[in-house]
Amino acid sequence: MSLAFHIKPEIRILGIDDSALIRDNILIVGAFFRGGQWMDGVMRSEVTRDGMDATDRIVEMVTSSKHYDQIRVIMLDGVTYAGFNPVDIVKLNEETGIPVIVLMREVPDFEKIKSALCHLPDADKRLQMMMRAGRVIRAISKDPSNPVFIQCAGIEACLACEIVRLSSTRGNIPEPLRIAHMIATGIVCGESRGKA
Repeated sequence: MSLAFHIKPEIRILGIDDSALIRDNILIVGAFFRGGQWMDGVMRSEVTRDGMDATDRIVEMVTSSKHYDQIRVIMLDGVTYAGFNPVDIVKLNEETGIPVIVLMREVPDFEKIKSALCHLPDADKRLQMMMRAGRVIRAISKDPSNPVFIQCAGIEACLACEIVRLSSTRGNIPEPLRIAHMIATGIVCGESRGKA
């Protein structure tokens, strides 16, 4: 039986992305979707630029949302937000009870990451949190010349790949993440213009 039969086309997905690094408190936006088709809600929070609070702030944002009981998957755009503020996806999965899928456009260069982390406090702890995300897997995408990669917690990799494929309706990036990025970018750009 195909994996598609185990995943409803309208599976509730929360995609989370951050805004540009233009201040110390960085906006993160969650776009709550039914599959890759309809957006049912938006949530927001802030994390500290190059801080260590991303996991806790995301847990708080998710569990305090009116959509919490409906969310079946959390999607993240990478395992760091607001610069090098790492998300412990194992802890995020355990504290919310929701599977987590991390999407990346390329395989992380861990040597470059280690080098960058040397300039920040708690470098070893940050790296440890990032490494807990586990193995990087190439997901089957609609455009094989433009692959995407995933890491996951609380869900089998094959099911995570199927959810990524099902929710990528307008390209290789799942709609919840694509729209979360657009909203976060739009809000911050609008605020910047308003202050000018």
